[in-house]
Amino acid sequence: MINIFTKKKVTGTLLFLSLFFGLSVSSFSSVASTNVTINGNGYENSLDKEQARQLKEDWDQKRDLRSQVNEREKIEFNKLDKAIDERDACLKSANIYAYWESETRRCLDSNTGRPVNP
Repeated sequence: MINIFTKKKVTGTLLFLSLFFGLSVSSFSSVASTNVTINGNGYENSLDKEQARQLKEDWDQKRDLRSQVNEREKIEFNKLDKAIDERDACLKSANIYAYWESETRRCLDSNTGRPVNP
């Protein structure tokens, strides 16, 4: 009778241990194989290089465009700032015939229509 109980215990224990180790090994192998990229023999993938080159080229083009836009905005701001300063100088001028022409952004003489230096 003891022999039957020990055989059942040993069989149950072995079954439990085999299931336990089987699950742990399968879970370990699934974790170990997740997102593994093997670069064959140390050679780089030419598609990855091409994609990186294209991304760098796109980035460089966007950077160049941004710098051009910033340069244009800077130039336009400087023109506007200069026109505002010239307008203020024209309006504060001692010449009573000087007036500011907003379309051409010039200070003109009302008698002759010629530009005036305020």
